[in-house]
Amino acid sequence: MEEIGFWAAALVAAALVGMGKGGVPIVGMLAVPVMALVMNPVVAAGMLLPVYVVSDMFGLYAYRHAYDRRVLAIVVPGAIAGIGVGWATASVVPEAAVTALVGVIGVAFALNLLLRRSVVVEPRPAEVAPGLFWGAVTGFTSFVSHAGAPPYQVYTLPLGMAKAVFAGTSTIAFAIINAAKLVPYYALGQLGLENLEMAAVLSVPAVIAVFAGVRLVNVMPERLFFRLVTWALLLISLKLIWDGAKGLI
Repeated sequence: MEEIGFWAAALVAAALVGMGKGGVPIVGMLAVPVMALVMNPVVAAGMLLPVYVVSDMFGLYAYRHAYDRRVLAIVVPGAIAGIGVGWATASVVPEAAVTALVGVIGVAFALNLLLRRSVVVEPRPAEVAPGLFWGAVTGFTSFVSHAGAPPYQVYTLPLGMAKAVFAGTSTIAFAIINAAKLVPYYALGQLGLENLEMAAVLSVPAVIAVFAGVRLVNVMPERLFFRLVTWALLLISLKLIWDGAKGLI
């Protein structure tokens, strides 16, 4: 029964990773919590990172024509710097504290979107300073807890990008972030042979789920898409606060 439970969780997690890379809002963030139900979350994060990277390749192909160059040029350098800070402080900063902080930021932003009269955002240009800051927070939190989506969306949601452009920009940004995380994860011993073998198996359902996610994004109404993003951000952020609080107690 334990083995059945493990494979059930692993297949669900792989599908969530793939759907997220296909552009479905935030579902990829659920993968590590699902795997944490049956194994150590640190081991789960290391096992799933190669699955993210493989899925990223197909997500990059799917959204190769739909992305915002300016947003990527601002966010990605900040994120790389954030990953470097995460690697340098890996043994110092409690993961639970970072997880809780990410949750608080995400809840505050989601509630702001949901409680104001209109959630329709007029397109506006990406600003450099806020983008570098939130990019660094994204890289840092993605490194320490695979929870980069809430701070990333704090910066990108108000920009008013079209649905496909938002999904494509997110997919490309996190593809670069995940690839950059491979080196420090390997250095920290989280990419052992057993994890890589398991990741190879889980990459198959993840890749299938990428294209299912792309299809879902294409048929989903734009207003519904961003409402889903906002509600998913709220629910995931509440879960992060809960997990962080448990880890700090």
